[in-house]
Amino acid sequence: MVAKWMVRNRRSRFQNFTRLMLALAVSLVLLSGVTSASAQDQPPAPPQDNTQNNGKPKQDAPAEAGGPGGNVGPYAIPKKNPEEAPPPPPRTSPTKVEGMSDYSIKVNVPLVNVDVLVTTKSGQFVPGLKKDNFRLFEDGSAQQITNFNVSKAPITAVLLVEFSAGDYYFMYDLLQTSYSFAGSLQKDDWIAVSYYDMQPHILVDFTQDKKAVYGALNQLRIPGFTETNLFDALYDTLDRLDRVEGKKYVILVTTGIDTFSKLTLDKIMKKIKDTKDVTIFPISVGFAMREYFEARGGHAPHGMGIPVSQMDYLQADNEMRTFAAMTGGRAYFPRFTGELNGMFQDISSDIRNQYSLSYHPTNNKLDGTYRKLKVQVVAPDGAPLKVKDQKGKEQKIEVVARDGYTAKHTVD
Repeated sequence: MVAKWMVRNRRSRFQNFTRLMLALAVSLVLLSGVTSASAQDQPPAPPQDNTQNNGKPKQDAPAEAGGPGGNVGPYAIPKKNPEEAPPPPPRTSPTKVEGMSDYSIKVNVPLVNVDVLVTTKSGQFVPGLKKDNFRLFEDGSAQQITNFNVSKAPITAVLLVEFSAGDYYFMYDLLQTSYSFAGSLQKDDWIAVSYYDMQPHILVDFTQDKKAVYGALNQLRIPGFTETNLFDALYDTLDRLDRVEGKKYVILVTTGIDTFSKLTLDKIMKKIKDTKDVTIFPISVGFAMREYFEARGGHAPHGMGIPVSQMDYLQADNEMRTFAAMTGGRAYFPRFTGELNGMFQDISSDIRNQYSLSYHPTNNKLDGTYRKLKVQVVAPDGAPLKVKDQKGKEQKIEVVARDGYTAKHTVD
């Protein structure tokens, strides 16, 4: 009887313990759920001070908005203001790729340079003119002068001398004229010497040595051929000068007679039109000999005693005047050798005292057409310019500039 009671008592205590443990487990589950819900409803904790007493930041201090908050936690990304446009990205130079060439785009903007000589009727240079004194026209349309200066730079010139058996009567004049030009050179000038008969021959290339120039001229003693192929020689000289930078001059010592050139007058005229930055100064020789024979009813001989008619010489003189006018130079026709020194002084003054004008044409098409130029010199108020000499006498002025230019693309 006692044994049965003890068994029932143990079984009752075990069941009570089981119930107690089950109730405790349920309580823990409910308590954890309430705690989690309370944590979600609580406001965020205030930001902690991320500095120590000495002002240095802590190792794991959270970063500002836009960056990570330490080793843990979310990324805080601030909202953008829709009214504020994002700043443009900074400009950076393109990365240089090793082994690749640099390329650039070059745009040709037409710029026309015009050298203008302003002298009195007596040949004196008129100094002191300003940009406002000049009016420039292209095909009748006024142009705005953008650059203006007075050029006084050293000269670069070719002395091109006619030398053939037909020049026997003119030999003294030829050499005297050439020596006079060489004597007018200054130390910084560059000069080349060539002569022509059937074809051009270079005696000395560009040099600053006057002795070399005199030595080259001393070789002109015994001509070998009769022909004087002026057009061929001038074309070749201009072609060579195309490769020389800057302003160039051709001092052409010649009778102007062309005997047997392969090129025609039209072709040499086109070459002159297409050539830039070259001014031609022709100097006629043998004028006194021509007058001597013509006064006696004959013709000045040329070549192996072959007479050349007056018409031929008149045509030659007109061609030389045309070559000069097209390039902004002047043609000279001395009657006596005593005039040569004065003429070369004039040429030297012309070359060294020129007004240089530049402009961008209103017609900027590079279509290969020939544009006519006209330059006027006026007073600042637009009235005709009045120039007086030292005695107060009014002098007329002459304006010398090239007749025009060919608008075409250039290859650099």
